[in-house]
Order: sequence, then C-alpha cells, then structure tokens
Amino acid sequence: MTEEPFETSPSASAAQQRIAAAVAAILTGIGEQPEREGLRDTPARVARMYGELTAGYHTDPVALINDAIFTVDYDQMVLVRDIDFFSLCEHHMLPFFGRAHVAYVPNGKVIGLSKISRIVEMFARRLQVQERLTVQIADFLAEAIGPKGVGVVVEGTHLCSVMRGVKQANARMVTSALLGRFKSDPRTRAEFMDHLSRPHD
Repeated sequence: MTEEPFETSPSASAAQQRIAAAVAAILTGIGEQPEREGLRDTPARVARMYGELTAGYHTDPVALINDAIFTVDYDQMVLVRDIDFFSLCEHHMLPFFGRAHVAYVPNGKVIGLSKISRIVEMFARRLQVQERLTVQIADFLAEAIGPKGVGVVVEGTHLCSVMRGVKQANARMVTSALLGRFKSDPRTRAEFMDHLSRPHD
C-alpha cells in the first residue's frame, strides 16, 4: 500500500521525525555536514515547515465552511480577486505562488467572503500542480453551494522554471476552470474576464 505523503494520524511527531531524518540524508548527499552548527537544527525546522506548507491535507473541508453558507436572494456575479496563494510543485517540491480570482453566480446560497480565501489556501497547501489546484477550487465551491456557475483563474510563478531548467524569471502560468454559466454563457464569461482586466483603483 502506498503511504500518504504526510500522515493524517495523531502521530504527527513520528512523521516529523521521518521527514527530519530524510532532510539530514539529503544534506549529507549534497556534501554538507548536518551536525555543523548552522545546520544542526535544519532537519527539524524543515520538518515543521512541511507541516505548515502541507496543512491542506489535514483541513476538514466541512468544518471549513459549514457556518458560513447563507440563504440570500441575489443572482448576480460575486467575485473575489487577487487571493494570494503559496503552494509546492509536486514535481520538484519547489514553491509556486501567485494570485487566484474566484467568481460564482449564486443560486439561492452565498458563502462568506473569507471562506473563499480559505478554500484557495486549503488546496494550495498541498503538493500540487496549478492545473489541478484551479479545478479543485472550482469543483469544491460548486459542490458546496450549488451555484449557477463558477469561474476560477489562477496566475502563478513557478520557481522550478525560475531557479532551474529554462530559468524564465518573468514567465507566469495562467490556468482557468469554468463551470455552469461561466462555461455556457459568453456574456457571463466576458463579464468575469472584464473584471479581471480592470486595474485596481
């Protein structure tokens, strides 16, 4: 049976110990000395860091939103722009980061503003690829409140292409997921994209 990347069991300290041991092995493998002063605590620090950066594996999605869905008679677009996110690419475990823009057309239900940012964070704090992250945000919001449509656009800078490989420092990746009215109605889609193209005041 394949082991999950990070444990969801109460034995988090055991998982951290395994991560710390692996980090020490990496340090040795690259020619460093894990016991020297500057690196002595690095394996434990890295283990704690991965616990924070992958917290999305341990987030209960029901608990995340169950107190923030409201019945509202409103059927126009709701858009939250410029949600900062930080994630780890699953191919090299290097960071990618940027902004997500999330919109939906309510169908009798709306969700609290801060919860949209938390949904983005929940999926970002996992080992990811940007395409999957974009779709997961859209699908989760669609399932949670049953809107008439959902639109998600994610813009990301990937350190795996900035620091290594092609070394394209200014390249940004843009992905989108369009569901319901955002996919079927050109006017809704155009309104969404028009909002995203407008500069901030």
